[in-house]
Amino acid sequence: MTANLTALKQFATRPAVRKSVITTLIVLAVLWLAGCGVLYRIMLRPPEAFAGFMAKLPGPVPFLLFPFETLWTRARSGTLHPGDPAPDFSLTRLDKTAQVQLSAFTAQQRPVVLIFGSYT
Repeated sequence: MTANLTALKQFATRPAVRKSVITTLIVLAVLWLAGCGVLYRIMLRPPEAFAGFMAKLPGPVPFLLFPFETLWTRARSGTLHPGDPAPDFSLTRLDKTAQVQLSAFTAQQRPVVLIFGSYT
């Protein structure tokens, strides 16, 4: 047993082995950073493009290998700050008879309250 440990220690302390291990770790770190960068850039694209990319990946790979939640939070954080005007958007009415646009209310100087939640 001691002879095996001694042989393993001698092998691991060789300069060539150390250099190859360090080189491998550096290459893996660069690949990981590049993967994070690619994933972040794709998260910045519209949801349809992002969904198309994610559909091609096998299973939970991006969730296991990359800091997915952190990247997602940063990529989708937006640029609005408290006090900024809300961006204009339109929504379909509940009865699906028409579209309602936010700018129609703000042009009339009517106050608007947006509630994002569920009543179920």
